[in-house]
Amino acid sequence: MYINITDSVTANNKGSSRELVHYLEKENRLDEKTEPEFWFNQTGKKIEPYEVRSALDGNIAKLCKTDAKFFLINISPSQKELKYLEESYGKRGMDKQMKEYAEKVMDEYAGNFKREGISAAKDLMWFGKIEHHRYYCFKDKEVVNGERKRGERKEGDQMHIQIIVSRKDASNKIKLSPMNNSKGKNEAHSRKLGQFNRVAFKQSGEVIFDRLFSFDRGLKETFAYANVGKNGSLAQKQQMDILALTEQPGNSGLVNSLARNVSDGIFPRVSDMLEQSGNSISGLIDSLLQPEHSIEPDVNPVELARRKRLSQQIQQDGGLSR
Repeated sequence: MYINITDSVTANNKGSSRELVHYLEKENRLDEKTEPEFWFNQTGKKIEPYEVRSALDGNIAKLCKTDAKFFLINISPSQKELKYLEESYGKRGMDKQMKEYAEKVMDEYAGNFKREGISAAKDLMWFGKIEHHRYYCFKDKEVVNGERKRGERKEGDQMHIQIIVSRKDASNKIKLSPMNNSKGKNEAHSRKLGQFNRVAFKQSGEVIFDRLFSFDRGLKETFAYANVGKNGSLAQKQQMDILALTEQPGNSGLVNSLARNVSDGIFPRVSDMLEQSGNSISGLIDSLLQPEHSIEPDVNPVELARRKRLSQQIQQDGGLSR
């Protein structure tokens, strides 16, 4: 699940939302179909574009000319997630499910600000729209290499959701910026600023999807795993390696939960992670890191060496007692 927040994809977000709303109407202009794709939020599923523009452009009380007026949230399921939804709900049913999912994502968006009176999607002014296609742009390597033309549709299922959310809350009184990650000088100051944790927000979208649709996500498909691989410390990467080693059918829920804690830097040492997991993972690690003669015969030398290094790390850390 890919979730991203930007100022805008086509125009400056310090003025009217007109250009962005027009841009996101492109499928209704280009596709030959009898039923247009309407905008939606928690109050309605058939909202017209002029209603979106009017509501957003009128919700800017006390914002300066140079202030952001709205933000764009992109929710893009992976091909595996889309296939799972189609198999579970069908082509038409998955649209309905994704709209309900988007509302829950916006609940998390609101709660992430930790502001009094801002706790759910109903406290925000936002409008979502499902898109079923993506198009090649000049930056895509296929266009650069001459294999595709700019503007051509991309192959495969490309369903995703674009959400425009107002800088001001639904009451037009409170400023809310997801670009503000300042921690302030103290907790009270942070609450006043409306600090927003974008990493936590992206992570929450994945967790909601898995719980809502009973989706069994492998560790290496998680945001936490990718985040640690890109930004994690050596200790976090070692802990994630151990979790990858112990992932088995039936324990993905526990493994992924621990992975999120690893990504958040909860565990200073390997032993702290193992202590939280209890016997469910510690015992499995113990069995996997037995002397060489007891390791399954199909393990290649590189994997064997990796397991030995992990075993030594755990022993040094005091994570397991034999």
